[in-house]
Amino acid sequence: MKNLITTALVLFSTLAIAQKQQYQLDNWRPYDKTGLSMFEAPKDTATTFDQVKVRIGGAFALQYQALDHENNADPVLNVNNVNTNQLTNLGNNFNLATANFDIDVALYDGVNLHLRTYLSSRHHPEPYVKGGYIQFDKLEFISPGFMEDAMKYLTIKIGHMENNYGDAHFRRSDNAQALYNPFVGNYIMDAFTTEVGAEVYYRRNGWIGMLGATNGKLNQTTNAPGVTSPSVMAKIGYDKQINDDLRFRLTGSLYNTAQSARTYLYGGDRAGSRYYFVMENTLATSAGNYSSGLVTPGFNNELTAIMINPFLKYKGFEFFGMYETVSGKTRVETDERNFQQIGAELIYRFGNNENLYVAGRYNNVSGETVTNDDIDVTRFNLGAGWFMTKNILMKLEYVNQKYDGYAKTSIFNEGKFNGFVAEAVISF
Repeated sequence: MKNLITTALVLFSTLAIAQKQQYQLDNWRPYDKTGLSMFEAPKDTATTFDQVKVRIGGAFALQYQALDHENNADPVLNVNNVNTNQLTNLGNNFNLATANFDIDVALYDGVNLHLRTYLSSRHHPEPYVKGGYIQFDKLEFISPGFMEDAMKYLTIKIGHMENNYGDAHFRRSDNAQALYNPFVGNYIMDAFTTEVGAEVYYRRNGWIGMLGATNGKLNQTTNAPGVTSPSVMAKIGYDKQINDDLRFRLTGSLYNTAQSARTYLYGGDRAGSRYYFVMENTLATSAGNYSSGLVTPGFNNELTAIMINPFLKYKGFEFFGMYETVSGKTRVETDERNFQQIGAELIYRFGNNENLYVAGRYNNVSGETVTNDDIDVTRFNLGAGWFMTKNILMKLEYVNQKYDGYAKTSIFNEGKFNGFVAEAVISF
């Protein structure tokens, strides 16, 4: 299998080098700087298709981390008499370099295929498939002109794919694809999962609507039927380029799981947090403790999440906001618990073709844990970036995160981490 994968990579790499120019698919979000401030892939009935074409892409990311952390937790000893509340020592050094491998295919007029593989990640150092989907913007393969009037406004996606809940996932770092994210880290409560399902979009005159359903499973299996119910999703919003200087977007999203063996909406990132080992104990490993610095609500049985996202861009100024409320419970809980998340980003892009930017982000998560702690976690980010080319981004970030409300027996009691992280990103 390793030999087959290596051979395939060599063949695809040779194909990519042989191309005089990278093929740009219709109705597709570019992986370079031209994909900034995009959300759903654009919808256009124009076509450039003349035959099956394969586009090979990828991304690479590397961080230099200089973070410190501290807490004030009571000692908790394990069976080996090790204090599991003692924080690990942090030094200044490079993190694991991460890489993505993307295959995008124009299969037919109005039919695209996408597949992303993580070649290396914090959670899994070995290559594995993140997910993929087939996208229909036309149904000409059934018969010429089939549903032509309706498909001017409709898009259909089917696959084991990144599900479209909220707008924050369009701006997050997806393992090595960190070029869309003006900061190094993602949000504290990171809504991201990949499940088998379908999404249907309707877009017209700036309005957007989406309905979707999945089987509710990240890890696919046919045993234990009836334990996990399908998940449903919906999104409605308005996105309009009002004039050359001003763009406005506002969306509201819903995700609901009635019952599950395990919900993955806030635990589905198999790449891992960018802040390595923060607030982890001395027994921590990079792969085993991949969610450092994140907060998960712990609703592993049922979950209802609502996210509202405003986006405004005026010339070089850009604002992205988030309000999220989540309720749910575990299989042993009788009453629902609630979490809330607030986020706000302000970015100023300037220079030649806006190749430079400075940015700030506020992020807060509050809620009741399964141990009845009323927690409050706040993060501030200050960042700056330089697009050396449309495919190469250098960014520097200062992060400060504080934990309040945790019990004395928790490793997060009076916890905080802060410092600087630099990141280099290449995406094509």
